[in-house]
Amino acid sequence: MKRFLMTALLVVMVFTSIIAGEHRTVIISLDGFRWDYTDMYDTPFLDSLAAHGVKAVMQPSFPSVTFPNHYTLATGLVPDHHGIISNRFYDKRTKSTFQLGKNQSNPLFWGGDPIWLTAKRQGKRVGVVYWPGSDVKINGEYPDYWSDYSKKPLLSFVERIAKIEQMLKMPEEQRPQLIMAYFSEPDHSGHTYGPESKQTRKQVETLDCLLGQLWNDIQSMPDADDINLIITSDHGMARLSDERIIHLDKYLDRKWYDRIATGFPSMVFAKKGYEGMIIKALSNVPHLRAYRKSDVPEYLHFGTNENIGEIVVLTDIGFVTSTHDTTISGTHGFDPVYSDMNVIFRAAGPDFRKGYSRKSTFRNVDIYPLLARLLGITPSPCDGNLEEIKDMLAE
Repeated sequence: MKRFLMTALLVVMVFTSIIAGEHRTVIISLDGFRWDYTDMYDTPFLDSLAAHGVKAVMQPSFPSVTFPNHYTLATGLVPDHHGIISNRFYDKRTKSTFQLGKNQSNPLFWGGDPIWLTAKRQGKRVGVVYWPGSDVKINGEYPDYWSDYSKKPLLSFVERIAKIEQMLKMPEEQRPQLIMAYFSEPDHSGHTYGPESKQTRKQVETLDCLLGQLWNDIQSMPDADDINLIITSDHGMARLSDERIIHLDKYLDRKWYDRIATGFPSMVFAKKGYEGMIIKALSNVPHLRAYRKSDVPEYLHFGTNENIGEIVVLTDIGFVTSTHDTTISGTHGFDPVYSDMNVIFRAAGPDFRKGYSRKSTFRNVDIYPLLARLLGITPSPCDGNLEEIKDMLAE
């Protein structure tokens, strides 16, 4: 009996030590951080993180734009399945328009099971700083800690770093096991000035410095060896000029369609019986391909959602559809097979291999099952597959 009690006590002690030393993860998304910015610009911290952890290139989902891909990272579902098919779209069920900064808080837009809710149901805490979708009451719940994107002024980047550190230092019974944070650069600079501009360089190098400070501060924490850090993004960035704008309405008879959604994805909402005429009219337009929604190439995983237009238009890299001229110098949203749409992935910490450079790209739907694995929880059904990226994990 005495031996049994000693064994039981040992088991309890071991279990308690595992709980006390539970690994935690911080994932940070840098909007529009193209995979090769670390080659183009001076990024000593991200280079060091790669040397001490994992370096890889990640492929976004189509369309390669902000809200759809951040929610894909959170749910493991492609946009066609979770419902956020663009940064702006008309929703047939609610008869309203989803748009950045307007009407995006309606939970009916947001399908799937984001990681902050998957974790919450299984007894884990998640803290979120401005991640798209986190300030929406999805399935009747918010994350444990979250920031309201509608409240201005927004936290500065320095304040966001401080917020992350604050959550890392919370008492054990309050501390999140997962922290997710969103930064809007270098996307804004990439759009305004182009991916090769000095302004984009400045933002990339400033972010590298801020992240380096975060990492240094983490290393000074007593549980530093139990913290994973992941740096990634939603999409890349490509150069654009006014000469690369395609005006779809120039090629179509107005009676053929109800409306045109330009940008990414470009869609024509055809009137019944006119789909073939639209396809034919666009078939000879340079630098674009037009498909019936049922014929969109399978690898794009786009075409089943009810809010997608009858005709989906894809453009060559660097070309955009519009009904007016634009002054932006960079953009994204293109087919993810274009390397300029690919993004950075860096990860270091106790659960990742050290000094590992992955040769092949992986899809961003795999991030959700990865986060579930790091949290020790069961993921909801999704389009991702942890087996695809298990090579990045420590044994």
